[in-house]
Amino acid sequence: MIPDPEDTIVALASVPGAGPRGIVRLSGPAVRTIVPAVFSEPLAPWPARRTILHGEVRVRDVHAPIPAFLILSPSPRSYTGQDVAELHLVSCPPILDSLIVDLLNAGARAAQPGEFTLRAFLNGKKDLTQAEAVAGVIEAASPDELQQALGQMAGGVAQPLNVLRDDLLNLLADIEAGLDFTDEDIQFVDQPQILLRLSKGLALLTLIRKQFETRAVNGRHFRAALVGEPNAGKSSLFNALAGRPAALVSPLAGTTRDYVSRTITLGDLPIDLIDTAGWQTAGNTIENQAQTLAVKQARSADLLLWCLDSSRPAPETPATLHGLRVVRVGTKSDLGTLPGLDLATCALTGEGLDKLKERLSDEARAFFRPAMASSQSRCQHHVDAALEHLRAAHSVVLFEDPGELLALELRLALEQIGAMTGAIHTEDLLGRIFSRFCIGK
Repeated sequence: MIPDPEDTIVALASVPGAGPRGIVRLSGPAVRTIVPAVFSEPLAPWPARRTILHGEVRVRDVHAPIPAFLILSPSPRSYTGQDVAELHLVSCPPILDSLIVDLLNAGARAAQPGEFTLRAFLNGKKDLTQAEAVAGVIEAASPDELQQALGQMAGGVAQPLNVLRDDLLNLLADIEAGLDFTDEDIQFVDQPQILLRLSKGLALLTLIRKQFETRAVNGRHFRAALVGEPNAGKSSLFNALAGRPAALVSPLAGTTRDYVSRTITLGDLPIDLIDTAGWQTAGNTIENQAQTLAVKQARSADLLLWCLDSSRPAPETPATLHGLRVVRVGTKSDLGTLPGLDLATCALTGEGLDKLKERLSDEARAFFRPAMASSQSRCQHHVDAALEHLRAAHSVVLFEDPGELLALELRLALEQIGAMTGAIHTEDLLGRIFSRFCIGK
């Protein structure tokens, strides 16, 4: 059941936890009367455009006023289409909790997951594909996913569909008008024009279908690079993960000069493993090139397996690893233990290899989690159905079947396109989509 859009809702809109700024967001018709219960500056007269007010908030259990500023976005020029207020203050969880409780006591209701974006959809601020893209932006795990979600949020999917829907509605109107005048033999649109407009629609939907297929299949593998000091057991671990001797193994430090790559499959996902040269001060041109290649491979990897020899003290974290996703893997665990490891392994006995493979599989699956998975699968279903109905309509025209059949196929195609953008929707569909959102969005 869709929650009442006339309630005034409140939620934490920033990341939970301590930090320099916390944001509490409200939306609804009673914002103008609820916010003054906690904010020091008067809100009258209500601004006609987006306004920032500096002042203080007072909350229960906190005796001193707290510096804050208030951003007011009046309807309909706001994210939700309603009056929206955001209180910005220090992100102290107890203070934010008390502030939200005071706003609830003043008449607001706690927002449900995705309810702010749901109101944006219900008030015509976003269509359904754009609303789903908001979740895609939040969940994006890579720059490519972020760009896809931003493009969808900007209307990259909905705009061409809306143009197609308008054209098909006009075509349906012409067809049905012709059906009303069958006795007078009046045609509002002839066969070549109908076929041309249907062909354009088929071409557009086919292109959109191919775009979804491209998003669903990522062209590259997840890359995990083994890095660490010379003779830290990287190559032995690499061979153990690869299941065959692919890299040279020697007790002499610095055996690996060039990097070695092998592809393994874990949990149905292909993963590229890269064994790199051990980090050391280059003594000659060849060693310098080896170090350059090692750093380059580390920087291009999605995950670094920092191999630490359990038989000797762990080195300090090198600058090369700063800002990268790293798993601390202890090698040669049969010779000792190290504190602070994520995993302990031994290529000789096989200890920890299954756990490491499981970790690699989980990391790869999380990396390739599609930011628009639900939107993509839902839209693919509607695109496929719309294509089938347009193909059927095309056949009706070619074989000169009754116009009533053509009108029926056009209506069914329009229903699928409308369901895709949210022009046609059910409460159950909206509940399933917006329940995936975090509270405050």
